[in-house]
Amino acid sequence: MSPAATVHAFVPASRRPPAPGGGGTPGVRDRLLRSLRAAAPALAAYLAVRLCGLLAVARLAHAQGHGVWPTLAASWDSNWYLGIAEHGYTDALGTRVNANNLAFFPLYPLLVKAVAAVTPGSAATAGLLLAIGCSLVAAWGIFAVGERLHDRRTGTVLTVLWGALPVAAVQWMGYTESLFTALSAWALHAVLAGHWRWAGALASLAGLTRPTGIAVAAAVTVAALLACRAAPGRRAAALTGAAVAPLGWLLFVAWVGLRVGRIDGYFAVQRLWKNEWDGGRATLLELRQQFVYASRPQLFLLIVSAVLIVSAVLFVLCALDRQPVALLVFTGVLLLVVLGSAGVYFPRARFLLPGFPLLLPLARALAGARRRGPVAVLLLSATLLSAWTGAHMLLVWPGPP
Repeated sequence: MSPAATVHAFVPASRRPPAPGGGGTPGVRDRLLRSLRAAAPALAAYLAVRLCGLLAVARLAHAQGHGVWPTLAASWDSNWYLGIAEHGYTDALGTRVNANNLAFFPLYPLLVKAVAAVTPGSAATAGLLLAIGCSLVAAWGIFAVGERLHDRRTGTVLTVLWGALPVAAVQWMGYTESLFTALSAWALHAVLAGHWRWAGALASLAGLTRPTGIAVAAAVTVAALLACRAAPGRRAAALTGAAVAPLGWLLFVAWVGLRVGRIDGYFAVQRLWKNEWDGGRATLLELRQQFVYASRPQLFLLIVSAVLIVSAVLFVLCALDRQPVALLVFTGVLLLVVLGSAGVYFPRARFLLPGFPLLLPLARALAGARRRGPVAVLLLSATLLSAWTGAHMLLVWPGPP
């Protein structure tokens, strides 16, 4: 199959580049610029949403006498990543609970170290700027997925909804969620476009970013294997993508085992952090505690519980909507890992931030609404609620986000 035929087989007619006789196939740069121009309104809307959230955090921080920069750049998990960037990983398992930095995946601290080496300022500043930059790349990828599956309006609404999630303040913190979402979104977009080698490479990088990188690897691998039957001419590329996708996650897990001198080293580290998979028993017990037994449940934990429940419902809607298999596998495995964990409860809404395909049914409904006024009011309300919950999470809730 010729390159031109391959392009025409995997790209919808409305998005195919011009034929060679009609002006030449545009280069990668031209395609990226065209994609960025299409995404510009969505990125502008995303920036407005997150700036609103930043303003809420800044006002509450000022009222409490806190600094905004340390809250966003050097608190909780941010300090773990900064420690890895500056001093590397420990070389022993140890016995202390919640004390082994091998639980944190390496790509983000490596990037922080690289950016800090070529820019002025501290590593914390580099980490925060990196996270904000990655959030924009993530928003672009989310728009691209929504546009490819439906249209630009759906892509824009999907991007705004992702920026207005209850714990979206984490997107502009020195955390890994923005980097991971960017890699996940573009890996899924590559799958939808049939670019299997790119999908595998991006999934492998996602596997070096967070434990839930296994969800991206599973999505790419399953979709690639299914594509081998549907398009035999692309079998070699699909098999390459399927083979490469889990490598990042597997390599880090194997490296941790070698570093601490035991084959289950990574999982032993996770046990020290009380992270074990129990099939969801601990999650159900915590939900029962919050909604049945607690006389005065903490507001942030109620927000987390609501996010978990709504996410499960949205996954059912996604399945009924027959989303592409890659998206369903990604969000399904992500939910299995997050809901099935017996680890700490409060960060689970944050762990689900990368699961943007769960928002597609809502984005489609809003984008297809005939009356624009109610849609604008709903999105504005979501933005204000996200700003308030983000400020509460960072400056009122006493624990990590």
